[in-house]
Amino acid sequence: MGFAFEDLQVYQKALDFSVAIIDVIEDMETPRRHYRLIEQLEASCTSVALNISEGKGRFSRKEFRHFLYIARGSLYETITMLQIFLRKSWLKKVAYTKLYSKAEEINKMLSGLIKSI
Repeated sequence: MGFAFEDLQVYQKALDFSVAIIDVIEDMETPRRHYRLIEQLEASCTSVALNISEGKGRFSRKEFRHFLYIARGSLYETITMLQIFLRKSWLKKVAYTKLYSKAEEINKMLSGLIKSI
């Protein structure tokens, strides 16, 4: 049977995006005194899929749309965090470019889903 949000392609992409970022974080060489920034990146990237799934579980389209807006905001926050990590040289340009491309796709999918509701 499963849950309704699992059928959403944007949810699956957001889930993959979160895992990809967590994988990058695990290999990242950064001074651990900045652990709060690392935690913030993990929180923002996982928030995208979390808000999609939470919104899909709500009882109205209006609520679902609201959570999709929050998911998109978390995606934007994630990109900002990645840009900070790139500028600090904690993240390689190749990894950043791959993650940025995935984020662009998710952003388009979220925007399309928001418009369709």
